[in-house]
Amino acid sequence: MSKVEAFLSKEEEAEVVEAIRLAEQNTSGEIRIHIEKETSIAPMDRAVEVFHLLKMENTQERNGVLIYVAVKSKQFAIYGDQGIHDKVTDSFWDSTKDIMLHHFKNGDNKQALVDGISKAGEQLKNYFPYLEDDVNELSNEISKGEL
Repeated sequence: MSKVEAFLSKEEEAEVVEAIRLAEQNTSGEIRIHIEKETSIAPMDRAVEVFHLLKMENTQERNGVLIYVAVKSKQFAIYGDQGIHDKVTDSFWDSTKDIMLHHFKNGDNKQALVDGISKAGEQLKNYFPYLEDDVNELSNEISKGEL
């Protein structure tokens, strides 16, 4: 079993996907998770690359959030598209990373992701509330591996 496959059990993965679904119920924003083995560049730079490879900039309000994890490298980043990044402060992203890091250090990968999703979802709900005609623009499934 690879490090990526061992990062979350099937049950934990289902809980993370459900956390995304629940967070997106209240917002037009979109949240994705990408997990890969490692990165040879800064995790934020890789998160930006992955964000574009997943075509997350194509949301109508530019309000996508990507949580990127490099398992073997033990690094992660949270990247918010221009729409959400313009609304929240850097301290929001930093405090969310701190919460996630605490769980990662304790070996609770699922809780790290669920808490990151929840915090991002709260901000997306504040600035991009769900509207009656909203559609789910991006998959809730976790993307894995090299893109």
